[in-house]
Amino acid sequence: MVASKTKPKSAKSDAKKGSKGASDAKMPETAAKTAVKKPAKADATPASRDSGLGLPPAPTPEASLSRYLQEIRKYPMLPHEEEYMLAQAWREHDDREAAHKMVTSHLRLVAKIAMGYRGYGLPVAELIAEGNIGLMQAVKRFEPERGFRLATYAMWWIRANIQEYILRSWSLVKIGTTAAQKKLFFKLRKLKGQIQAIDEGDMRPDQVEKIATALNVPEKDVVSMNRRLAGPDNSLNAPLRAEGDGEWQDWLVDDSTDQETELAESEELGKRRALLMGAMENLNERERHIITERRLTDDPKTLEELSKDFNISRERVRQIEVRAFEKLQKNVRREAVEQRLA
Repeated sequence: MVASKTKPKSAKSDAKKGSKGASDAKMPETAAKTAVKKPAKADATPASRDSGLGLPPAPTPEASLSRYLQEIRKYPMLPHEEEYMLAQAWREHDDREAAHKMVTSHLRLVAKIAMGYRGYGLPVAELIAEGNIGLMQAVKRFEPERGFRLATYAMWWIRANIQEYILRSWSLVKIGTTAAQKKLFFKLRKLKGQIQAIDEGDMRPDQVEKIATALNVPEKDVVSMNRRLAGPDNSLNAPLRAEGDGEWQDWLVDDSTDQETELAESEELGKRRALLMGAMENLNERERHIITERRLTDDPKTLEELSKDFNISRERVRQIEVRAFEKLQKNVRREAVEQRLA
């Protein structure tokens, strides 16, 4: 009976107004009468910036959350027939009063879904505000002729908006960039509880394998996400102690070589190479070749190979190598002393 009264009322209203512009002109007054009275600050919430369907402002301060939850209980749930007629009125006649009634009747659904995401450290009021935006988007796109209820359709929009808001706000570092990572982010805690992986720190390899198999993601992604969820982001500029002047970044260790050390090592290497090349000039050709092949290459030749090159015995090659190395050391030391004296 309620549904049959709703449609004629909308039709008469359209006839009296005569045009869509007149209907829009009366909308603010109607919305003001039906909306829940909230503080002025609530108008700055994301929900109030949406399409102007007349949704009561979502709570902004946490202090108003309990009041908001009490207010939305005043809106009754809609029977299937009435919901269908209201959806048709909105789609065919742009009846904003009908859209407003569909939105307000599902505010409790938004609050219930938002409560399920309280464990991510974000204000519940903000989660509800984002869920309300998803609800209004669902009302805009709802097609009642498909045969399912608005709550079934809106649930996906509400969850999607809340999850996107959590991913944007939970960390300064972007997280959950793929569908698999999003699934891992929102289901990891639940699965850890199921396998009783409640210990802090890294999970055991068998626990990681179970979760990776259940979510069809790589094991390294499970380990990485678990570590990110284990602790919040911290600023490197935060002080070590309340009374101290030091910051966390002062304790970061740079394993790479500093520029001064690299320059000093490069200059030292250049000097040693110059001394070696100068000392090599005092050797004869055979001695230079044997020293180079035995001491100055990554893949040194054997005594057997060098003995064949010069058609001498291996023992003779060894003797030449020892003598040439002694001469080389003597020349290098002499050049080093002369450069220091100079």
